[in-house]
Amino acid sequence: MTESEKLQKWHENWQLYWRNQGPAADEPGAGRASEGADWEEELLASVRTPSKDKQRLHRIVREFSNGFDQLHSLGPAVTVFGSARFTEESPNYKVGMEVGRELARAGLAVITGGGPGLMEAANRGAHEGGGVSIGCNLILPGEQATNQYVDSVIPFHYYFVRKVMLLKYSCAFVYLPGGFGTLDELFEAARLIQCGKIGPFPLMLLGSAFWRNVMEVMYDLLREGAVSPEDTGFGYVTDSPAEAVAMILENLPPAVSSRLSPPGRTAAQAETMG
Repeated sequence: MTESEKLQKWHENWQLYWRNQGPAADEPGAGRASEGADWEEELLASVRTPSKDKQRLHRIVREFSNGFDQLHSLGPAVTVFGSARFTEESPNYKVGMEVGRELARAGLAVITGGGPGLMEAANRGAHEGGGVSIGCNLILPGEQATNQYVDSVIPFHYYFVRKVMLLKYSCAFVYLPGGFGTLDELFEAARLIQCGKIGPFPLMLLGSAFWRNVMEVMYDLLREGAVSPEDTGFGYVTDSPAEAVAMILENLPPAVSSRLSPPGRTAAQAETMG
């Protein structure tokens, strides 16, 4: 496909997904949210009044509190991100299982979004490897089912609450190939590390062929002066799950390394995670 054809296709998709949605309401989101709507849709797409927003705030605080309660005693953990769309037959699924197993062997708990695809693969690898496998599952209108390989699932209605939990309780991040959600989570973590809000934590990009274009975008941004040279190296790129886990272990602070559990879920861990 030529550059002209790519641009034409891009604009066709814009027409399909955005312009054809019709004009926006006079007030942002007015009238869009319906009875029984998804909580986050209601927050972002309905008329905002102080009383309604206070009710939503209480729901948001409850979600944060539930996440804190369930995850605060979890030992050193790594969050694995990746697309829900890859099937068990995909090579990426096999890589996801392998990284889950490697993390379990290292004594690290595995946290994912709890859904299908590559999240399932990482949870499956951790579970079958005798490690702790956690799912932070997002409740969607279409109901994203939790995969069967999690020891404990924490449900969330709000994307941003779930994202805090995926970041807060990890000492490293692994990114498998993915779409909007994975890229969103990748650049949020990179931005937080860049600004010194977290870490610096090891950030592993598994799949050199997939992440090549992201690297090129970063170099484009560098040429335009939008980022600094050190920003182009925010993640370590590898095709080897074993190498990714080894890099994580090499860069863990001693206080975290000393808390690594041996392979196999202990009775204490099982009791803690239910």
